[in-house]
Amino acid sequence: MSSEGMKDTPKDARPMRITIVASEYNRRYTDALLEHCKAELGRLAEHAQVKVVRVPGAFEVPVMVNRELAKTGDARPEVVVALGVILRGSTAHADLIGEAITRELLSAACRSLVPVIHEVLLLQNEQQAEERCMGDSLNRGREAARAAVAMYRATCRE
Repeated sequence: MSSEGMKDTPKDARPMRITIVASEYNRRYTDALLEHCKAELGRLAEHAQVKVVRVPGAFEVPVMVNRELAKTGDARPEVVVALGVILRGSTAHADLIGEAITRELLSAACRSLVPVIHEVLLLQNEQQAEERCMGDSLNRGREAARAAVAMYRATCRE
């Protein structure tokens, strides 16, 4: 996603409210996703109110996303970003977790009509994790921020 023309220029003075739910598991990678996401949000939406909530693992991300979406008024985020890293092992466990998370994040977004940006990554190995979490060309933290700003702007046009 390009960041061209995405500078945050809300029509009213109220800053965008974003909650980032980030897993602590595979912390080296999720911390990198989080930092890149926050830096890009700072660049694209400098007045945004960004709240970060940490959970133990990727499986817990949808629970906290739903909790944040259940809030009302100014406590409710206008966009939620879900961050995590799942590395495949020798069993089907990672695939099962990845499918469950994807299904629930989509369901939460559709139920609440609040955009949920899904960047809980299911990856083959640590090389892929480094490329997508720490690298420059495929950085999913930056992509998450860009998608969050784009969805905020799209939903504010209504």
